[in-house]
Amino acid sequence: MRDPLAEPSDLIRSVSRALRVLESVGRAPRGLTVKQIARRCELTVATTYHLVRTLAYEGYVIRREDGTYIVGLEIADRYRELVSAFRGPPAVGEALRRAALDTGYSHYLGRFVGGRIAVTASAEGARSPFLDDIAPGFDEGGHATALGKALLATLTPDQRSRYLRDYGMRAFTPATLTTPEALEADLAAGERRGMQIEMGQFRQGLASAAVIVVADRDMERRLVLACSMPAAEMLTSARVVRAKLTAAARNVAEALSGGESATA
Repeated sequence: MRDPLAEPSDLIRSVSRALRVLESVGRAPRGLTVKQIARRCELTVATTYHLVRTLAYEGYVIRREDGTYIVGLEIADRYRELVSAFRGPPAVGEALRRAALDTGYSHYLGRFVGGRIAVTASAEGARSPFLDDIAPGFDEGGHATALGKALLATLTPDQRSRYLRDYGMRAFTPATLTTPEALEADLAAGERRGMQIEMGQFRQGLASAAVIVVADRDMERRLVLACSMPAAEMLTSARVVRAKLTAAARNVAEALSGGESATA
């Protein structure tokens, strides 16, 4: 939900409307007619027609034979560019893949993007349950994932309180921590452990762990590495998980610094 109080004074209405059209089409996999788009976006049919024609010309929507519109292939290109920019140098992706291959666990990088916790890169492991929603760009459940907890732990108590107030503490499972007090205690335990964890808080039967890769004064430059696994394996192998995750985090940090020096 957009905050009307935060609307910029120089907002370009046509661009804003075009993006609303694109969002509406993207949320309708079966496609929408121009009239349906107009209703959903609260626009006139004439205005919607011009916006849709422009988006179709640029490749961001496609008109099908039945007259409905779906998202176009240009969206996939922008997504690939987003994933590449989030991940960083190619060596970072290679470090993630090596960690996933070595442990069998899926690994994820996360950071603050525009003030929100987001997954920025991933590598699937054969032993981890597949999670189709945990992919680059995922920005929900910061309080329920180890990746999110590791980033939340870098904030001050006031900053954490504002974050949780803004984004809420949705109960993904019966085990999800849904009060700030419970989360504060959990983060403190993670700090003592040297690794943030969760067990069944985001998905039942699944566990995840996370450590810091880059600690920086700039919130948006902080980076964490997480891995996911069956919850039973966390119970029996937490120390091994921490050791391997910490080693993988060092490899990612080295790959990141190597890539930055190469482009300097």
